[in-house]
Amino acid sequence: MKSWWRKSPPTDQAANDAPPAMGAERALRRLEWTVIRRLDGLLQGDYRTLMRGTGLDLADLREYQHHDDVRHIDWNVTARLQVPHVRVFTEDREMAAWFILDLSRSVDFGSGEKAKREMSAGFVGVLARLLTRHGNRVGALVYGNDLEAVIPPRSGRRHVLHLLHSMERRAAELRNDKGMTRLAKMLSSAATLMPRRSTVFVVSDFLSEPGWEKPLGHLAQRHEVLAVRLYDPLELNLPDLGLVPLTDAETGEQLWVDTHDAGFRKRFARIAAEREAVLRAALAKAGVDALELSTSDDLVESIVRFADMRKRRVRNGAGNVKVVAA
Repeated sequence: MKSWWRKSPPTDQAANDAPPAMGAERALRRLEWTVIRRLDGLLQGDYRTLMRGTGLDLADLREYQHHDDVRHIDWNVTARLQVPHVRVFTEDREMAAWFILDLSRSVDFGSGEKAKREMSAGFVGVLARLLTRHGNRVGALVYGNDLEAVIPPRSGRRHVLHLLHSMERRAAELRNDKGMTRLAKMLSSAATLMPRRSTVFVVSDFLSEPGWEKPLGHLAQRHEVLAVRLYDPLELNLPDLGLVPLTDAETGEQLWVDTHDAGFRKRFARIAAEREAVLRAALAKAGVDALELSTSDDLVESIVRFADMRKRRVRNGAGNVKVVAA
């Protein structure tokens, strides 16, 4: 389905005139003071349960308890002792995280103070900084209409700045591109570029050509995939604004619509609700958790809510796939 929206209002001219590297430094410093400092206290002690490394060393064997994962049962020992026993592992805390970043034209949209692209940069900056401060490595695959940049996993604040700078630079370069997002191609190519099992954040508004569900499922079979779905409240319900011009963010096509027509607004809301249901079902079928991140959300509250859900899933084993609305 096409996404028909008015073009986002122009950003502050001073911000546009700032060098990209300086803009990334300023953005990260702002996130460190306004978001990460608040998260430090709220997520204290949650590190091990939220993000696991890929290395596992057998530490011990003990009798099975009702909350244990049945996949850890040692059947040889169980058969010999006639009592179920499970393997206890020591986990390697170091992990690699990848951000698959959709920077297509549709993420430029925002009906309020922030666009979806700004929420994407904020989320990536916060998560990347939190992970690299613990010695983990983060990398990114940046997409517009095609693969634009591959940033290999590294750690450190300088690397986070490089990642944000790359997002900023690519966003400016892609603003004149046109064409629908091909999320399926993005996910398929990502599977070949990440050889080791990692935690993967797919950050996108999922406004794309159809057929991305299967590649996402294949990616989730090898990696721990978390979908970060960006959206704007205006994409779900249109207010009464009278006759307004809407522009398809990805093809550039324009259309005048009468939002004063209550019937039109009702049909729009119904179609948007149907699209939401289909999207959530597709994410659940692919076996991935999802964080729904609105342009009107508080980033701290969104990440804390998502962290609480992740803790429950890790504590309870595989469990059911959940969609968290911020």
